[in-house]
Amino acid sequence: MKILLLNGTIVGTKTKSLLDEIQTYISKLDKEYDTTLIDLKDFDMQFIDGRPVDQYNDDMQKLIHKMEGADAYVIATPIFQGSIPGTLKNLLDAISPLAMRYKPVSIVANGGTLQHHLVVESQLKPILDYFRCLVTPNYVYTHTNHFSAEGELIDEDVHHRLEEMTKVFDQYIQTSKEI
Repeated sequence: MKILLLNGTIVGTKTKSLLDEIQTYISKLDKEYDTTLIDLKDFDMQFIDGRPVDQYNDDMQKLIHKMEGADAYVIATPIFQGSIPGTLKNLLDAISPLAMRYKPVSIVANGGTLQHHLVVESQLKPILDYFRCLVTPNYVYTHTNHFSAEGELIDEDVHHRLEEMTKVFDQYIQTSKEI
């Protein structure tokens, strides 16, 4: 099973830090998972405008193929101005609606206010529902106070919630094999 860990932003370090933690928890599962971390800042992204995939640059084609070739996803996103970043939405706009169908997805998000967790419910989950993904119910939302000044995750409750989310994600992966 190919698990794609997607950092849906090109700035900051907190979402990458969360994905690093999740990758550690996935490695502790008694399963053979092939995890790949995609950090959007490492790609020359183009604006998706409806062209055929082969008309985008090599980086966009690579991103699209990696997304469409994965069996499961953990999507990490900051919340900016009460919304998901344009880079994440742009990538999701490039994906065929059939490519993510019935594939497990877990979500982690980070925002500057406690109320920004609602963006996951009002924006990201509806997009993933459109794709008919199997979205785990226990997404993890973090706040700036959960991190040190250096961007290290320091909140033990968040560590516990990430570990629990990973276990539920694993169960969704097992379920998806039968669909």
